[in-house]
Amino acid sequence: MNAHDVHSLIERTKAQADSDELAIGSYNIHGCVGTDMRYDVERVAGVIRELGCDTVGLQEVDGRSGLQTDSMQLEYLANATGMTPVAAATHTRTGLRFGKTNALLTLREIGAVRNYDLTFGSREPRSALDVELWAGGQIVRVIVAHLGLRAGERRYQVQKLITVLKALPPEQPVIVLGDINEWLPIGRPLRWLHDVLGKSPGRGSFPVWAPLVALDRVWSRPLSALRAFDVHRSPAARRASDHFPVKAIVAPSPPYRRQRSG
Repeated sequence: MNAHDVHSLIERTKAQADSDELAIGSYNIHGCVGTDMRYDVERVAGVIRELGCDTVGLQEVDGRSGLQTDSMQLEYLANATGMTPVAAATHTRTGLRFGKTNALLTLREIGAVRNYDLTFGSREPRSALDVELWAGGQIVRVIVAHLGLRAGERRYQVQKLITVLKALPPEQPVIVLGDINEWLPIGRPLRWLHDVLGKSPGRGSFPVWAPLVALDRVWSRPLSALRAFDVHRSPAARRASDHFPVKAIVAPSPPYRRQRSG
């Protein structure tokens, strides 16, 4: 894809950001290390452009010590897609290749940003990023999460997320997305989230060479706001990460409005 094609694609995506509907994706980019073990940030940027979403939640954005807090990797992806980056606090630990940092890329107006620590005991640091976005004249809370590898860890993390969700006004539109790392469709973390948010679509997104497991999810509140959901299984996505990205159309309703500051 040449520079003109990239620019045209970005401009078409920007036009969607004026819509009342959010075109939103979730993508575990695996630190931009692909299935061929090559580190290639531009390849990941190309997949994000393919999605055509106005907002994309990212997991495993490289946040190694010595880089900017929002990571040089995220800055590159933002510049390559024409989107605004929002990053969670970077967590690093000796021996990790990257800090499994959550981030958001968006073309929409951004309000308050919150970050929740989901670290369980001595396990690898985890967090959830909570970003207010404007869509159709109302605030939508978008929460990007990447849960742990062990069952007890995920149960602890989901309970913390549910505490956050239950503290929000019931009419507040919410989107929860990310790599849930739950392999069992009847696992308690999934069942608990379904109880609070409604049942999310489950389609195989991992691993890309045999995508049988629905690790990557999108929930919306209200559930009726989730109009469409799909796994983006392009040839480029098959090479860029070990996860396929997922994308959804969310039409938040009923409106939850507040007066803009200033």
